[in-house]
Amino acid sequence: MSAEPISTKAGLRSQMRAMLKSQTEAESKRASAEAIQRLQGQAVWKKATSVLFYSPIAGEIDLSPLIELALKSGKKVTLPRYASESGTYEIVRVNDIKRDCLPGKFGISEPGPHCEAWLLNALDLALVPGLGFDLAGRRLGRGKGFYDRLLSRISGAKCGVALDQQILTEIPAEDHDVRMDFILTPTRWWEVSG
Repeated sequence: MSAEPISTKAGLRSQMRAMLKSQTEAESKRASAEAIQRLQGQAVWKKATSVLFYSPIAGEIDLSPLIELALKSGKKVTLPRYASESGTYEIVRVNDIKRDCLPGKFGISEPGPHCEAWLLNALDLALVPGLGFDLAGRRLGRGKGFYDRLLSRISGAKCGVALDQQILTEIPAEDHDVRMDFILTPTRWWEVSG
């Protein structure tokens, strides 16, 4: 069996997973701190009153230190929670990240059952993880489509969050793929045009 060309989504996912595994903890912490600082300077962050965060997995930019700052400044903070009855993710408001979250279906921290669902159309900004992004706003997800289904119902700005090495020249797009409005890395902020 021949190796898959890197232009396919499966090939890109494999390449990005290997790159993320090679990140040291120190590199990840430094990149996350730089991304947080860069995000705080953006108008879309400053204006947002309700923000969708994500719970990072190994290798992803960790924006969780920003959650406490957001809560203290009066922003409404939400996180995705897996809804087993529908097999999709819903958006749930949290008031205290330590008290409100616990390991979810995929071992990722998510709001507990006592937290209330939040309206998707009430979000000003969605911070979105991914294996890769391109500068046209296309996102390379993990392949199950959970985030695309969720993002397709969000009307607020969508910001892809990644390491600089996760910015790709081009990601193959499909009809159901949701494009980002912004891309954040530790060293850059892109506003996607068109």
